[in-house]
Order: sequence, then C-alpha cells, then structure tokens
Amino acid sequence: MARNRSVLRVLSAVETYEGAGFLVHRPFPTSALDHFDPFLLLDEMGPMELGPGEAKGAPDHPHRGFETVTYLLSGRMEHGDSRGNHGRLGPGDVQWMTAGSGVVHSEMPETEFASRGGRMHGFQLWVNLPRRDKMMPPRYQEVPAARIPVGRSDDGKVVARVIAGEALGARAVIDTRTPIVYLDLTLAPGGVHEQPLPAGFNAFAYVVEGEGRFDASGTEAAAHDLVLFAGDGDAVRLEAPEGGGALRVLLVAGQPLGEPVARAGPFVMNTRAEVVEAFEDFQAGRLG
Repeated sequence: MARNRSVLRVLSAVETYEGAGFLVHRPFPTSALDHFDPFLLLDEMGPMELGPGEAKGAPDHPHRGFETVTYLLSGRMEHGDSRGNHGRLGPGDVQWMTAGSGVVHSEMPETEFASRGGRMHGFQLWVNLPRRDKMMPPRYQEVPAARIPVGRSDDGKVVARVIAGEALGARAVIDTRTPIVYLDLTLAPGGVHEQPLPAGFNAFAYVVEGEGRFDASGTEAAAHDLVLFAGDGDAVRLEAPEGGGALRVLLVAGQPLGEPVARAGPFVMNTRAEVVEAFEDFQAGRLG
C-alpha cells in the first residue's frame, strides 16, 4: 500500500517581469526558496490577455550548465539560437532545451501572434545538469501537443499529460539527463490521484487553476501556490473537492543531484570559477 507524502509547506508565487517586460508568477527562486534540487527556477508566464503589438519575449541571451523546459498552454512563440536552430511552439507544445556547454538564444512571440494579440500562458522550468553533463553539446527536444502521451483514470475524473516520467499508464517520449517526473494533471470535482514517486525524489505541485487538497491532513492550495512535499512516502495524493471546480496542477519531481550550485544570471555551474569562465566565454563570442 502506498504511503502518501505529507506537505512540507505551501508558498505563493511572486509577480515579477522577465525578458523585455512580460509578466511571470515565480514560486522560486525567491527569498523564501532559492532552489529545490535538481530544480532551479519555475516561471508561470502570464496568463496575460495581450492586445495587438503588446506581446513581449526574451531577446538574445545565453545559457550554460542546465536545461530549460518550456511548456505552452496558450499563445504562440518562436525561438532561434547561435547554432542555427529555429522552432515554434503552440498550445500544448513542449521544448526541452539542454543548454550544456552553452548557447545564445531568443524566445519571442510568434510574429503573427504578436501582431494580432491574444492569450499568452505557459511555463518555463529550469533543471540543473549534473557535473558530468554541464559541458555536453547542446540539444533540443521539441514535442508537439499531439505527441504528448495522455493517461486517464478508470473513473474518467483524472487526466494526465505526461511530459516526463509516467502516469496512469502513459509514458513520456522525452529523454531526460536526470530522472524526472513532469505531469500536467487535471482533476474533475471529486477526482483523486495518487502518483507513485521513487524514494528520494524531491517533489512539488504548482496549482495552475482551481483549488485542491494535497495530503491526508487536507492541506489546501489554490492558483499560483507551490506545494512542497516532504520525503516521507512513496506517493503524493491530490484531490479536487466535490462541489468545487476542476483542479489543474503541474506535478514535478526529480532525483536531487547533491552537488554544489554556483549560479549567476544565465549560468549555473558547480564553482564560482566555472561561472566566471562562462561569462568570459560569452563575452569572447565562444557561445555564438
């Protein structure tokens, strides 16, 4: 029988602005939580209703030493980088970029979307790379919405889009450098989901929409709340109470690296000297 984890604490995301000035809700890093090994940052982009010409993005900027996972719920974005890669993201699409030894890239609203405006909503998660992979060649995994596996509970009240790991009989198509679970779960009122997790994984839930309960004691959280789970079990329990609305949650878990974290801006390495080297390489044009 599964032992469900208790909730360690619930934190509310803070509002801030990124890139050229687009709104994000950021549960970490903040003064309350720097990182949650192996996860370095979670940004909820929006949600924003944008008029024609109002959409903003993140112009050219470098990364080294970690991975960025962009998951778009609505809106359209396009990207390009110093190695000649280009791509587009629409609703439900995922881009898993392993920066590795380094790239300079941009993430901007798609030209047509920026022109007409619309709803922009999505997430970016930063995943640390282990020391052995920090200088690996950069790579992209771009998975359109139609290829994201979907699992459903027997009673039909729980739907899981499986970005990494597995849930409800569905297994992700994305390859990760660190063992990770990344699920987009929607629970209808009265829905309950118990997600098995390996022992030792750090786990959190981020509430996208609605309100829910997250452990046996009934700990509650609502939209823009981050739920940190303790490591005292081999599963987590999510519930959408009867009589309320649907609950949508990102459930994310990963094997902690247990390595030193040295970070400054867009670079995450193991030592301060490696961060300085990254800045020097960027300034010398060695990232493109």
